[in-house]
Amino acid sequence: MVLKRLWLIFAQAVTVALGVLFVVATLKPQWLQQARWREAPNAVTAQTARQIALPPSPPASVVRAGFAQAARVAAPAVVSITASKAAPRAGRAHEQLFGFPFAPRQPRGNPQLGLGSGVIISADGVLLTNNHVVEGAADIEVQLSDGRQAQARLIGTDPETDLAVLKIELTGLPVIPLGDASNLQVGDAVLAIGNPFNVGQTVTSGIVSALGRSQLGINTFENFIQTDAAINPGNSGGALVDGDGKLVGINTAIFSRSGGSLGIGFAIPVDVARQVASALLEDGVVARGWIGVQTRELTPELAEALKLGESKGVLVGGVVNDAPAAKAGIKPGDVLTRIGTHAIATPTELLASVAALKPSSQVEVGVQRAGKAMSFSLAVGQRPRPQRASEED
Repeated sequence: MVLKRLWLIFAQAVTVALGVLFVVATLKPQWLQQARWREAPNAVTAQTARQIALPPSPPASVVRAGFAQAARVAAPAVVSITASKAAPRAGRAHEQLFGFPFAPRQPRGNPQLGLGSGVIISADGVLLTNNHVVEGAADIEVQLSDGRQAQARLIGTDPETDLAVLKIELTGLPVIPLGDASNLQVGDAVLAIGNPFNVGQTVTSGIVSALGRSQLGINTFENFIQTDAAINPGNSGGALVDGDGKLVGINTAIFSRSGGSLGIGFAIPVDVARQVASALLEDGVVARGWIGVQTRELTPELAEALKLGESKGVLVGGVVNDAPAAKAGIKPGDVLTRIGTHAIATPTELLASVAALKPSSQVEVGVQRAGKAMSFSLAVGQRPRPQRASEED
C-alpha cells in the first residue's frame, strides 16, 4: 500500500514537471537557451562563431600602407607653381559654375601671383600643368616638395585641352610614373595631389566617380575623369594618381558654386596629356585637322522641321569661306554622316574625328543633301588657335 502511494506521487510529479517544461518551451524558450549556454558555454560559443564567421578583413595597417605607398611614389614629383600675371581687365568674369581651381586673385588693378601645381614627367625637367595656370604669365617659378626652387621655361600650351608644358633646369629630379587612364573603372581609388590655397602639398583621396565626361563647356576637347577627391584652388595642374602612385590624370576643374570643393572634380586623362606633351615638345604646337564647318546636333524635331526625313548625322549650320569644306563644295543645310570610314552622329564625334586627321591629308566626307547621299574629297587644313567664345570643326 505504501509503495503504491509513492508510485502515484512520483507519477504525478513527473506529469507536473513535463507540463511545466512544455509551458516554458512554448512561452519562454529563451530560458532554456540561457540554461544550455550556462551548461556548455565553450561549445555554444564555438558553434555560434562558426555560424557567423566572416571572411577576414585586411589589417588597417595594410590599407593605410597602400595609400601611403602611392603618396610616397607620386608626391615628390608634384610641384607648386607661382605665375606672375598682368592685372585682369575690369569686368572679366572668373569662376563660373564650372571653375578652374586656381588660387584666389589679388584685387583688380594689381599684378597677380597665380598659384597652381604641376607634375614632373621626365628626369630632364619636363613638367605638365594646366594652360590656365600659366596663361599670360611673365614669370613662372616652380617649387619642389624638397624645397628647391627654379624658374620655369614655357615650352608650349594647348588651350583646347587646357594643358601646358614647362621645363626647369635642375638635376636629380623625381619623376612620376605614368599610368594608363583607359584601365580606370568607376569606383577605383584615386589620390589628388597639389597645393590647395597655398597651404603646402596636400594629398586627398576619393574614387573615380565617372569616366568620359564631356559637353561641360570647360574645354574644346573634353574627356574628363570625374572624381570626388577634394580639388580646391591651387590644385590646378596637379596629379591624379591611382593606387600604385601612377599618374592617371591632370586635375583641371571643379563644379562649384562657392569656389571650394563640392566633391565633383575633373581631371584630363594622362593618355591625352601624354599626346599633347609629345606634340608640344616635338613641334611646339598641337596640330589638329580642320575642315571649317559650324554644326548643330540633328534632333528628330529639327530633321522634321527641315524636311530631312530620317537623316542621321550632324547638320551643317555654316561653312567658313575658303575653308577646306567650302572648297570641296559642302554647303549649309548638308548633313555630315561620315568622316573617312567613321560614322558621325553628334557634333562631339565630328570634332574628335576631324581633329584626329593630319593636316594636309586627304579625306572623303559623306553627306546627305536633300535626301540624296553624296561624298566629297577634301584637303584637311590645320585647326587655327582657338577663340574660346566660338568653336569651329
